[in-house]
Amino acid sequence: MDSSLAEFKETQSQDAFSLQNERLLKVRLDAVTIQARQGAMVAYQGDVHFEHAGSGMKRLVKKMATGEGVDLMKASGTGEVFLAIRAQEIHLISLDDEEITVNGQNVLAFDAGVDWDIKKVEGMSGVMTGGLFNIKLKGTGQVAVVSDGPPVLLDVGSAPTFCDPQAAIVWSQGVKSAVKTDASLKSFVGMGSGESVQVAFSGEGWVLVQPSEGKVTERVSGANKSGGGMSGLLNQLGG
Repeated sequence: MDSSLAEFKETQSQDAFSLQNERLLKVRLDAVTIQARQGAMVAYQGDVHFEHAGSGMKRLVKKMATGEGVDLMKASGTGEVFLAIRAQEIHLISLDDEEITVNGQNVLAFDAGVDWDIKKVEGMSGVMTGGLFNIKLKGTGQVAVVSDGPPVLLDVGSAPTFCDPQAAIVWSQGVKSAVKTDASLKSFVGMGSGESVQVAFSGEGWVLVQPSEGKVTERVSGANKSGGGMSGLLNQLGG
């Protein structure tokens, strides 16, 4: 092999989830079955099977009502699959019968021991989306999330903490979130700071914040692609 390419050789980790590099996730499917963002697969080797992962009726109704959620696929088999989203940085989180909350735009993959649901940020009507509804992940297993650049981990218990709704990508169990708004007259006449909506965090735990309001310009949820009403419901129900 050309020595200039040697640094890119596949990692030989025996872990189910491992980082090939900071922007590429390797998953050994002989050790785990996963759910991953649809379209996140960039390569695989071996006997790998992909199928649509249905939301289930309860979660599907929430997705259609809020515009939030994640279109997922199941990956299983005896090979290895490589996952990435727009060359964003990847971070691994291990859950041990624990719960985290993730911005839906930042979910990459999680294993079969982790369940998901849609969670509302308190203090704001559901008509405002874009990070004000998030994804709750709960159980035991590995979770992979992405960030647009190197993030910062903030200790919520040490000081009052406020973040842009798209910049806060994941926070731990024990942390409560609520919407903080600046509804002053200046905000309505175009003289505000442009930061009129933030998420306020309280409690004990941490929040991971990316140095960006996110690259994603299209909604992750299938709700916007399939439309509302019964036809959209049937199109998304899948499994």
